[in-house]
Amino acid sequence: MGRHENPLDASAGPVAGLAGALRQLRHDAGSPPYHQMARRCSYSVATLSRAAAGKQLPTLAVLLAYVEACGGSTDTWEARWRHASEELTAQHLGQGIPPYKGLARFDHTDHALYFGRERLADDLWALTRRQRVAALLGPSGSGKSSLLRAGLVPRLRQQESGPARPAAIRIITPGERPLATHRSLLSSADAHLSDTCLIVDQFEELFTLCKDPVEREEFVAALLSAREPAGRLRVVLGVRADFSSRCLEYSGLAAVIRDASLTVTRMSPAELREAIVRPARVHGLVVERALTARLTADVADNGFALPLLSHALLETWNRRCGRTLTLDSYEQAGGLQGAIAQSAEGVYTRLDTIQANIAQRILLRMITPGADGAPDTRRSVTRAELAALGGGQRADKVLESLTRARLITLDGATAGLAHEALINAWPRLSAWIEQDREKLRFQRWLTEAAGAWEAVGREPGVRISPVRLTQLDAHASYARRDELTPLESDFLAAGMATHRRTLRNRRATRAMGSLLVATTTLAAAMAWKQQRLLQEHPMRPTR
Repeated sequence: MGRHENPLDASAGPVAGLAGALRQLRHDAGSPPYHQMARRCSYSVATLSRAAAGKQLPTLAVLLAYVEACGGSTDTWEARWRHASEELTAQHLGQGIPPYKGLARFDHTDHALYFGRERLADDLWALTRRQRVAALLGPSGSGKSSLLRAGLVPRLRQQESGPARPAAIRIITPGERPLATHRSLLSSADAHLSDTCLIVDQFEELFTLCKDPVEREEFVAALLSAREPAGRLRVVLGVRADFSSRCLEYSGLAAVIRDASLTVTRMSPAELREAIVRPARVHGLVVERALTARLTADVADNGFALPLLSHALLETWNRRCGRTLTLDSYEQAGGLQGAIAQSAEGVYTRLDTIQANIAQRILLRMITPGADGAPDTRRSVTRAELAALGGGQRADKVLESLTRARLITLDGATAGLAHEALINAWPRLSAWIEQDREKLRFQRWLTEAAGAWEAVGREPGVRISPVRLTQLDAHASYARRDELTPLESDFLAAGMATHRRTLRNRRATRAMGSLLVATTTLAAAMAWKQQRLLQEHPMRPTR
């Protein structure tokens, strides 16, 4: 072996180790010249040479071409490449603060990295100054939450002091009990000289999570009361476009949608370039021109795909070559469509069997399955609800892994999917949802019903509708204990106990009725027989 063919020490890193192994493979194959190897595959001499240089991880396709040209086993080398790729990703995850948010939304603290939406943010700011109740409409993946938080909030705070500057800015999501949870924020703010701005993000939760029509109507009325200046409240609603028709069911909301709304449009190529390049520049990084062109084209082909773009950029940053984000790194990450699936699958496959089961239970808890053609949506889950599922330290480790990979977010006492894009972008999660759709719908009802039962002191004699009883019969028999919280199990047991008592009472009532009918029939028969005897043998008067 020549001096320059010695394998690099694997301890120098996964890229160097893999490059050294490639050079060893070429040496063992008789050191064929690179121009000869290039004739055996579709890659140039320079590309093959770079694969074994150890400066950056080659793409899987290039590596397999190199291996085939040297007569190696592609299956074995594909496994080695994936192992090196995972090690490289694990190393990079802990190195520095990324300039991209992945699936997570931009918050007001991220405004220094928020580019490409300046015009739309200015339009939204102007709208909120004209209208006391306004709405921001846009499809999933259009960046509504980021626009509200990293676009609108900083502009509201930058207003000069005076009546136009908000006294306070509050951001909420409706959740399952919007009025009960946020009543204090909806009360009058007369003490302030200026208005309080209330931003209601993910307003569609009013329809996907809140099941009480009366509470929905009262919450909407409380929000619309902001149209009266005396209340000192301004409201901005962030509404997913496919739920705008539900808003039209309320005349006041319909007027807001018609007269005081702004629609999130797709980013122009120039705006996309700003969103791609400028965050990297803030961090002293460079984005290859070829990568910028490819990303711009890929997003143009995929409609509203900002979460996919942001996650692909984050994973490209994880695989960057020095200070440069390269097209090769983007392709290694899986590209626009594959980056989320590759990240999620990588985390999942590194879990052991028990942890994988826990991960499935956790993730499905964060899903509200759509009904009647409505899309599946995410739901926030309390840490207490997750802890009640059990798992102990294993569950904590799973949560940590999912959070570190930015697939879920932890916000104080709650957790949830980082973005709904994960639902469709990760085939494994989509398959879980489809496989257990009816079971998930039942479980969401069970969680809500058990919570209401707990709120009234676990009153005995839980009564459940005939429809739900049918579902109980279908699901209770195979509901695994580790899929239910103790509260849900207790509620389920109480409901089934009431059901069984009702059936026993019904059977007892039917039995008593049958006995009464039989007794009445027997008495009537005996009376009839006695009457016949009297007719056949009339009693003669005694002398």
